Amino acid sequence: MSLPSALSEIVDDFGALGDSDKVTLLLEFSRELPELPEHLREDAMEPVPECQSPVFLSVDADDAASVRLYFSAPQEAPTTRGFASILHQGLDGATAEEILAIPGDFYHDLGLDSAVSPLRLRGMAGMLGRIKGQVRAQTGGASSPGA
Repeated sequence: MSLPSALSEIVDDFGALGDSDKVTLLLEFSRELPELPEHLREDAMEPVPECQSPVFLSVDADDAASVRLYFSAPQEAPTTRGFASILHQGLDGATAEEILAIPGDFYHDLGLDSAVSPLRLRGMAGMLGRIKGQVRAQTGGASSPGA
């Protein structure tokens, strides 16, 4: 599987843990999601309706060599915030090519399938799909496998 190094390290960290520790790590990630920069507002960001909680994201892929990601997710939704934080920490600063090469179902490798509902996991898939869509739109529509 082709993952940017930061995301690969996160997958490895989750893979080394049991289910209850994976949930604890996910909650730790939820507390690490950065606040939105002042220039971004939720109403100017793309909603992620696949998520059970209101999540919004923005992608800046003007420099395809260093894509910037921004997320807004409510504090009351720690699972969703955790997923957003994993994607932020694993992909922010990656190249457009690296992001487009990520398999659409990479999140199964986190091993959260038995600890988190499939509906919540679908939210993470939705976030990744929307990130890839924005990257494609901003970099000329290149496509890749695993989208």
